[in-house]
Amino acid sequence: QVQLVESGGGSVQEGGSLRLSCARSGYAYSSYYMAWFRQAPGKEREGVATLYTGGGGVLYADSVKGRFTISQDNTKNTVYLQMNSLEPKDTAMYYCAAHPCPSFRCGAGLLASQYEYWGQGTQVTVSS
Repeated sequence: QVQLVESGGGSVQEGGSLRLSCARSGYAYSSYYMAWFRQAPGKEREGVATLYTGGGGVLYADSVKGRFTISQDNTKNTVYLQMNSLEPKDTAMYYCAAHPCPSFRCGAGLLASQYEYWGQGTQVTVSS
């Protein structure tokens, strides 16, 4: 099993920044696709960004491209989401997700069904 714990959420003014963290623990697979999703009240869960811990490109939702950056520190088994220029529409519960994968060829994008492990979420609220 893999455990994921998100942190770093909070309440900020429009235009502000937050940095979310997702720490992995438990069984250590060799590599993962790691992703951030978000879900606002009354809306479907939306894929935000994903990366492969073994290296390679990243993928962003159009809604956050240019504002959010996903990154990792594998020495800490941690993935980050740097969120800049936050807007009220970014308000949501943000979830970290993991898909164990020994090769990038396993593939994973921004669909929730592609991920096996999920954290409990961290709330982000952006006020106008």
